[in-house]
Amino acid sequence: MDYLEKHLKEIEQKIQSTKKLLQDPEMADLAKQEIEELEKQKVFLQGDDSRTIASQSSKSIIMEIRAAAGGDEAGLFANDLYRMYVRFAEKNKWKYEQLSINEGGMGNIKEVVFRIQSSEVYEKLKNESGVHRVQRIPLTESSGRIHTSTVTVAVLLEVGDKQFHIEPKDLKIETYRSSGHGGQNVQKVETAVRITHLPTNTVATCQSERSQFQNKERAMQILRSRLFESQRQAEKEGVDLRRKLQVGTGQRSEKIRTYNFPQSRITDHRIKKSWYDLESIMGGNLNKVVDDLNANL
Repeated sequence: MDYLEKHLKEIEQKIQSTKKLLQDPEMADLAKQEIEELEKQKVFLQGDDSRTIASQSSKSIIMEIRAAAGGDEAGLFANDLYRMYVRFAEKNKWKYEQLSINEGGMGNIKEVVFRIQSSEVYEKLKNESGVHRVQRIPLTESSGRIHTSTVTVAVLLEVGDKQFHIEPKDLKIETYRSSGHGGQNVQKVETAVRITHLPTNTVATCQSERSQFQNKERAMQILRSRLFESQRQAEKEGVDLRRKLQVGTGQRSEKIRTYNFPQSRITDHRIKKSWYDLESIMGGNLNKVVDDLNANL
């Protein structure tokens, strides 16, 4: 039984058990609302688009890496992770392209969004979403003290407008001048694009292209994938999409992995396994890690 069939079966069981509460006058209204929500989930999962996406590997993914706690050190590690995934893509001969980047200078990345194209990429990297923690001695640390910083990673299926349509009336599109390090304007025309999905206040920006049209297309790619993943998680957990976006996803808030540089060790906390060749893995030799995760999660 695949994931989709299993989830549908679980929903149907919940519907049948909730129906029993309709006989209780004090619980009838609440039970009716619960059944309606469960039926919506069922319809969504049975839809052609959802079934197609759930049963087939996507041709591409969008990955987002953001510096979290730890200041400049988090930004430096975000850059390290970006380089690790790019090298992993190169070793697998996958196509990749940078969609958006917000740099802090001196190798520091605040946020980077990039696309990797391959029929197997989602299956390989689907378990990379979450908080990645690094423990190491920063170059600027004179006393040799180990610092702990965190970076968030999100792996999103790339979907087209037919798979996940966003109403134009729900969008606020703004243009502005692209900025370089320190906030200085690097272009005199407004080519950068910021798109806000008004019902959920989800924002996507892009300023990496010279053309406003290209930046708009890429920002829409990012926005659509973010909303689609949030919708999938909301349907899976039986919560409203707006509420889901307000509280965030459990995957994003959970610490999934620690990179301990002094001990040359990477530990994934979900499967409680460690690998002791950190330098090689950071160089893009990630297959052993993702294969172990896919076999045990």
